[in-house]
Formats: sequence, C-alpha cells, structure tokens
Amino acid sequence: MRKISLTLFFLFSIYSYAVLGQELNIKVQVSAPRLQTVDPKVFETLEREISEFLNNTRWTDDEFENFEKIEGNLNLTIVEELSPTSFFAELYIQTVRPVFSSNYKTQVLNILDNQVSFSYTELQPLENSYNSYTDNLSSILTYYVYIMLGFDYDTFSPLGGDQYFQVAKNIVSQVPPGAAGSGSGWESLSTDRNRYWLVENIFNPRIRPLRQAAYEFHRLSLDTMSEDADRAKAILVSALTTIEQVNRSYPNTMIVQMFSDSKRDEIIEIFKGASRGQQSKVYDIMVSLDPAQASRYSEIK
Repeated sequence: MRKISLTLFFLFSIYSYAVLGQELNIKVQVSAPRLQTVDPKVFETLEREISEFLNNTRWTDDEFENFEKIEGNLNLTIVEELSPTSFFAELYIQTVRPVFSSNYKTQVLNILDNQVSFSYTELQPLENSYNSYTDNLSSILTYYVYIMLGFDYDTFSPLGGDQYFQVAKNIVSQVPPGAAGSGSGWESLSTDRNRYWLVENIFNPRIRPLRQAAYEFHRLSLDTMSEDADRAKAILVSALTTIEQVNRSYPNTMIVQMFSDSKRDEIIEIFKGASRGQQSKVYDIMVSLDPAQASRYSEIK
C-alpha cells in the first residue's frame, strides 16, 4: 500500500511539475489552401506536433499556473509545395496577456513572417533549438517561442524579456549560412523585416526606450486603468510619446510597426473617450508611427 501511495505521489509530482513548467497555451493551425500533391494528413500531423512542441515543452525556469500561461495563436499557411517534403509558408503569431482587475486581454505580439522555408516528413520530430541548429522549422519555432516569452516578460518588468530575447539572438547566429536557402529570414540582406532584424531592433540602444515604454504601457497604464483611468491615460500618452521619439531616432523599424499593428485598435478605443488635448496628441503620434493606417485614427480626433 505504501509503495502504491509513493508511486501515486511521484506521478502526481511529475504531473504538477509539468503543468507548472508549461508556459504556453498556443492554438495552432496548419493550413494548405493550395495543396496539390502532398497528403493532407501530413499537415494534420504537423499541426498536432507543433502544438505539442510549443505547449508541452518547459521553456523557462519559472513556474506558471494555468491562468498565467501565455495565450495566443500560431497559424502556419503553406504557400507553395517545393517538393513532397519541402515547403514555403507564412507564419502568423499573435499573443495576449490579461489586464489586471478586468476580464480584458491585451494583445502583446502580432507578427507575420512570410519567409518560412522548411523540410518536413510525417512524424519528423521537432527539437528545441535554443543551443544548436538541427533543422529550419525547429529553429524557427524555437526562435518565436523566445520572442513570445521576451515580449510578454517586457510587459511585467522593465526590460524583463532580455534573457529570452538573447536566446532568440543566439538562434539567429547559429543558423549556418545558406542552410535554409536564400531569403530564409535569418540574414540581414534584401529586407529589414525578418528574424534577423527583429532581434537587431530589440537590442539596438536606440530601441531600448521603446521596450521601457512597453512596460509602462501595460503594467503602469493598462493594469491600473480600473483604479484611476485619468492617470492611466496620462501614462499611456507618455509611453506613446517615448515611442514616437524612438521612431524619430530610428525610423521605419520593424518593431515600431509591430507595436502599431498590435495596439492600433486598443489605442483607438481607449482614447475615444479621452480629453480633446489627449486625443489630438495621440492622433498626431499614431499617424506618425503608423502612416499607412492614418485614416483609422480619425476616430479619436
């Protein structure tokens, strides 16, 4: 009886450790709208394996209760079948985090990667590639896990995501030159909107104030909105002013556009009911940060 009790206790301990150690709760969808030759079951298997890889792996040393897990969506869309086992795809990732003292969840990350090339055969294992390169898909997924973690931790403490962003940076440096083909998203050439440039932005000294502003935006403003809305909005205006200054110092960066894509709707909703002075200030800031969507901000002017 004692042996049975000890066994049950051991199994419960392992289960509890696993639950606490799983940081992500990401819904995964793999689609192939232009499928021509590959058996659709291959992508069903891939969807399941990506979900298990993201959500059943321990990524940090911190313990997460279920309600603390980072929630979001990962959509992998197969754009082209290069061969029966080689594919070109687009990857869309979105994460949210809860706002304190509310039922509201704020979007933290919103990113589209349209340079995803990979090889995959059914039941091919995905591997945590934080310290070595095994295959492109494993490296891309591991990279984005640490990007998700970094952005989320930045919202809870100033520059809190540094250690996770550093892992993402290391993954970029470990990809062998040409290993994933040209236009793979790992190199600085041809575009300033890829995995290389995202970590460059994150660690660039000119961008550092934006990351501090992200903490102020979430922890000091959104999380206190229910306590003192006027003060929270004033902090929000200050954070947006900082981001505008960053944009002037380092124009047209990937990370500023990501911020605009993530926060556009939220900012519009918050400042619809603000003072005329705040509305005018925020309108000018957001039009300068997000000129392609300038017409959207007329709702707050």
